[in-house]
Amino acid sequence: MKYVSTRGEAPDLSFADVVLTGLARDGGLYVPDEWPQFLPDEIAAWSDLPYPELAIRVLTPFVGNDISQDALKKIIVDAYSSFDTALVAPLRQIGPNDWLMELFHGPTLAFKDVAMQFIGPLLSHILTERRQRATVIGATSGDTGSAAIEALRGRSALDVFIFHPKGRVSEVQRRQMTTVLEANIHNVAIEGTFDDAQAIVKALFNDAAFRDECHLSGVNSINWARIMAQCVYYFWSAVALGGSGERRINFSVPTGNFGDIYAGYAAKQMGAPIGELIIATNVNDILVRCVNTGRYDVQSVVPTMSPSMDIQVSSNFERLLFEAGGKEAQKVRTQMSDLQNTKCFMVDNQSLSNIRATFSAVRVDEAATAGQIKRALESVGCLLDPHSAVGVAAAENRRAELRGPTVTLATAHPAKFPAAVKEATGVEPTLPPHLGDLFERDERYDVLPNDLAAVKDYMRQRLPT
Repeated sequence: MKYVSTRGEAPDLSFADVVLTGLARDGGLYVPDEWPQFLPDEIAAWSDLPYPELAIRVLTPFVGNDISQDALKKIIVDAYSSFDTALVAPLRQIGPNDWLMELFHGPTLAFKDVAMQFIGPLLSHILTERRQRATVIGATSGDTGSAAIEALRGRSALDVFIFHPKGRVSEVQRRQMTTVLEANIHNVAIEGTFDDAQAIVKALFNDAAFRDECHLSGVNSINWARIMAQCVYYFWSAVALGGSGERRINFSVPTGNFGDIYAGYAAKQMGAPIGELIIATNVNDILVRCVNTGRYDVQSVVPTMSPSMDIQVSSNFERLLFEAGGKEAQKVRTQMSDLQNTKCFMVDNQSLSNIRATFSAVRVDEAATAGQIKRALESVGCLLDPHSAVGVAAAENRRAELRGPTVTLATAHPAKFPAAVKEATGVEPTLPPHLGDLFERDERYDVLPNDLAAVKDYMRQRLPT
């Protein structure tokens, strides 16, 4: 399997090199040069497989010969042994044709665990085989950081720097990061938004000298391994609901950075029986505006009760632009240059038509989100976090237009956002036992300005010489 950059000016890489590289050296994102293909009968035969076995089938073509089958199997089995259910991503029916896929059964209670618990041992395996070490950097709007820290804490070949926007994550999200005190973990609150933190991470990668000096690698969804691992649960749920050539399963995905829903697109390209993919956003609705008008126009970020979606620059949308535009890297380079210079770019009519063939997009405001949390508890006894509520509300908005079942990705446990849930329902969700003392644990993190030079100095002072 060969991987190419969306901007066409970085070298093609093998799987292991892509995992270690993260962001391509031309600023683009890596994608496979062709999609693995699974036949309908093959997919249907997976219906009785446990989740780790299904993951092995889906992920093996992406890995190729870079990792032995035995090593890959061990990495996958170990990854999902940390979940509180053997199903990993159980389905819950919430309506006649509507389902939730619960993706919060990992150690940090969010969907990021499904990929990150795989990436942690994967990175360690590759580095050990090569006798190397790496510095992992990542920006987080809340859940990526805690999932990455949990997966990478204490790993001797890795130093980890996670940047979150100061005051713009929930207290539970912050404490899940800042109470991890292992020496290889460095938490930084950036005085700015998630987009500011993400821009710093991209700038660090794009500084070739600093990148090589510090042996940078990434765990944001810019890293292909994140997307790859998330493809699995689309196959898992589609097969469980009897998806086939005639019976297509729709998915509503709360999304900010576009990685989780792009994984659904990737699964569909591989043969998964997927119908419509619903882009569910809060009032930071740049993706809705773009799908509806073809104009990607960055505006100010508005803080909401669903902070992991408070994003205006959706990194993984670049991967979709590359695919929808016929893999014309020059077109993507022009769009990304326009974005950098004017905070706006246009999607051409053919690309937009290709996107609309699979995707719809729905904006859900704060009142509708709170109302959905309340209705779900009253109607089916289901407590939703705000992000999952946005997904359910978007699915309801599209219901009349859809054929077949719709699965909403429940991306976080409600206890990660207790204030918002309590305000909507009067019920305060409780953390599971392994996090019961979270608010009594010591915190450790540093605050830095939204300044690239300050971040570089901070990292240099803390990395081993």
